[in-house]
Amino acid sequence: MTAVERAGSAPVDAALLPALRRRTTGVLVASQILGGLGVATGIALSAVLARQVSGTEALSGLAPTATVAGTAVLSVPMAALMTARGRRPGLVLAYLVGALGACVVVVGARAGNYPLLLCGMAAFGAASSANLQARFAAADLAEPQRRARAISNVVWATTIGAVLGPNIAAPAGRSVAGLGIPEAAGPFLWAAGIFVLAAVLVAVLLRPDPLLTARALAPLEERSPQARSLRAGLAAVAASPRARLALVTVAVSHTAMVSVMSMTPLDLTHHGASIDLIGLVISGHIAGMYAFAPLMGRLADRVGRLSVAGLAAGLLAVAMFLAGTAGEHHGQTAAGLFVLGLGWSAGLVSGSALLTDSVPQSARAAAQGISDLTMNTSAGFGGAIAGLIVAQASYAWLNAAAAALLVPLAALVLFTRTGTKNGNGNGNGKGNDGSSSTAAEDSPPGVRQS
Repeated sequence: MTAVERAGSAPVDAALLPALRRRTTGVLVASQILGGLGVATGIALSAVLARQVSGTEALSGLAPTATVAGTAVLSVPMAALMTARGRRPGLVLAYLVGALGACVVVVGARAGNYPLLLCGMAAFGAASSANLQARFAAADLAEPQRRARAISNVVWATTIGAVLGPNIAAPAGRSVAGLGIPEAAGPFLWAAGIFVLAAVLVAVLLRPDPLLTARALAPLEERSPQARSLRAGLAAVAASPRARLALVTVAVSHTAMVSVMSMTPLDLTHHGASIDLIGLVISGHIAGMYAFAPLMGRLADRVGRLSVAGLAAGLLAVAMFLAGTAGEHHGQTAAGLFVLGLGWSAGLVSGSALLTDSVPQSARAAAQGISDLTMNTSAGFGGAIAGLIVAQASYAWLNAAAAALLVPLAALVLFTRTGTKNGNGNGNGKGNDGSSSTAAEDSPPGVRQS
């Protein structure tokens, strides 16, 4: 296994794989608990902090947008680093950059420097990128028929930290009261320390590297370094209609979720909600995002990726109706945010598994990085526009605009399902591994194990 870490080409005893899968999952679960705690602690009051520092509500949406933009931009170098060196170096670097960004946010808030705060928020997004990429690390060694469950188990682990995060935002803010730091910036100071712990955990325990081990198990023809470039990843996605649908699924789900979620604290504030109540609403939303991920994973493995992608569109539509019509009814807003989290979970798990199924092993890390770039870039635009929509129109109109994004996703899911029934959408009646279109229609049983 040491040789696998150095070269990614040493033989691996297949009998060791079950134990290796369990160990890898355990480390990723622990890192996700810490990463989720750090991200949720900081992001809970980011829009509120941005409004305090900038002095205008119209710019408040740029803080979460900067975080999403940082997640998007950093996903590309992360993917390149992972492609060259494996999952562990990329995850460690991302957590450390996130910790640095959290410290910059605190400095910017204390100085009243809004541009500096936005720079810190962008770097803070690196930790979110690490959390997202960890789901693909879980899929590296998973059996094809259990790939969605492997992804969802790691996504679920974020629940513990992510639900606790918004609820400790208030005490974290009070803890810095004597330091001249704004209360809404205190959570970022706590997040910095949490990200450092996550980086140390991954650096010490994520051995052997799951991506390098997966490459050692791949057929010889899939080990070419040329097949691992970002260009090869783009080509693999472009060649597969199912991979393109996977990108649309995660991008639309993430954009709709980020746009609505980021503006909900401000809407609740307008209707008299306290910081503690806002924390509870966001906690419920995050519980919907992560706690039910294993259910979405099992559904995606049993009934198919496309069916769960369609479910995601339906759940998101219901969520936007509830949140957009809630007004002063905080309970209805909370219900809408919870369902919004469920829809995001269904979209992320099904789309991530579908993407991994649809491209060759050698191009997966690059394609996965492209996926995170796409979803976070689109969500970044969505978050920026969300603040303007709320300032110029209303929170209800924001929900209506987000719901409009679901129409092309639902249509594409239906079109792809029809295409797979008539030949799986690849144009040749074969799956990625040459399996029949019937086997490849809506689930991955014919995908070659890596």
